[in-house]
Parts: sequence; C-alpha cells; structure tokens
Amino acid sequence: MIEEDKKTQAHELFKTIPYVQLLGMELVDLHPGEAIVRLKMRDELRQPHGLLHGGATASLIDTAMAFALVTTLAEGEKASTIDLTVHFLRPVMNETTVCAAKLIKAGKRISTISAEVVNEDGKLVATALSSYTKV
Repeated sequence: MIEEDKKTQAHELFKTIPYVQLLGMELVDLHPGEAIVRLKMRDELRQPHGLLHGGATASLIDTAMAFALVTTLAEGEKASTIDLTVHFLRPVMNETTVCAAKLIKAGKRISTISAEVVNEDGKLVATALSSYTKV
C-alpha cells in the first residue's frame, strides 16, 4: 500500500506538469510500482485520418510509467526515460483510453516498466516496455 502522503504528493505533482495538462491526462490511481492514467479523446489529439495520434498514446504510456516508478523512489530521487518501445495493436477512434503501468524490476540505477493501454471496451490498444535511469 502506498502511503497516503506520497499518493497525495504524486497527485499534486501530476497537476503541475504542463505537458500532461496540455494533453488532458488524468491520474486515476497509484499503488507501489503501479499507476493508472486516463486520456480522453479530443479533436486536438487526432492525426490526419481522425484517429488518436500515436504520439499521444506514447505520451500516455510514458507518463503512466513515470508515475509507477515515482511510487518507488526515495525522497529527492529523480528518474528519466532511457528507452520506450510501443506496440500499437488497434486504432483509437473516439474512445477514452486507460494505461496501466507496472514496475517489472527496480535496480540500483535502471528500472524496467511495462504498460498496457485499453479502450473503453477493455480491448488492448497498445503495449509497451521501457527503461528508466535514476538521475
């Protein structure tokens, strides 16, 4: 169970990130090594064919992964993405998407995190794997 104090701090931090606010992401829930983030479809997030832009999906994933990691960092520790591999499995037309990220392995310096994005019907939209380094 994540401490309520740390959970509140993470929610407050989330609200201060301009890029997250620009995309309209919402931090749904946090647990140790896990985060759930939601993104509602808006016209500004569409690519030329009317689908959710892959970059918006990748940003949703990277944000959820970062917050999954934040739940495990000591006070004052920071981390940054080293790599991010996304597999886009189905297009998103008008649905809200939800990303669930989970810490796979936390090393001294490098951590590995996985994520799954689903649409409103619970269908898998994308999967991802990423590495983060403490900075």
